Amino acid sequence: MLHDGQRALVVDPGDPEVVLDALQRQGLNLAAILVTHHHGDHTGGVSVLRQATGAEVFGPKSERMPEPITRLQDGDVIQALDLSCEVLDVPGHTAGHIAYLLQPAGQAAILFCGDTLFSAGSGRLFEGTPAQMLNSLTRLAALADDTRVCCAHEYTASGLVFARAVEPDNQALVSYQLRVRALRLQQLPTLPSTIGLEKAINPFLRTHIDSVAASIRQFDPNAHNPVSVFAALRTWKNQF
Repeated sequence: MLHDGQRALVVDPGDPEVVLDALQRQGLNLAAILVTHHHGDHTGGVSVLRQATGAEVFGPKSERMPEPITRLQDGDVIQALDLSCEVLDVPGHTAGHIAYLLQPAGQAAILFCGDTLFSAGSGRLFEGTPAQMLNSLTRLAALADDTRVCCAHEYTASGLVFARAVEPDNQALVSYQLRVRALRLQQLPTLPSTIGLEKAINPFLRTHIDSVAASIRQFDPNAHNPVSVFAALRTWKNQF
């Protein structure tokens, strides 16, 4: 949820009750619902929230969505809470997955990236191809380093276990894992992350680095070009 003290927007509300509770506790009116892709854990609360609040719903152009919805595609810009919100096509996890990039005045940008990018990880390829996901992640990695990464799941601790298997000597990973453990012991979230941090620790953003590619080839010796290296990393994670 993002709010200005009076109005709020929510992203990928799988459960309407937690949103309605937060709105009531903070005295907020729900103005907009942003949806990144069609999976039920991201859309399950949309219809109830729309009925309860009258919020406008935005989502990807080409995916099955709870209607009525304003359909968006790459390059579209909408206004949400008086913030400019740019839409990015990031297929891979699903065929029509989108992300939202918001730019508050005088602050670092905020990226709502759904299941495309996690801290220390990336979403499974349910509909898209390795080439699509690699292109999507490369696009996100090109954003400003201070961009705040608001991904849709708190998978950081488990993602780091795999990341350490890929890069056991990455000292940035070692330090981040200690930090994440401390946060989780206090039941605090690890998110948002930043693009700069993810470029330092996330193997799915580091397949172009020779040492990372060499590690991946220990899993799949046939991974030699950028796409096959990325595909091998994804397969390794799926089996990890």
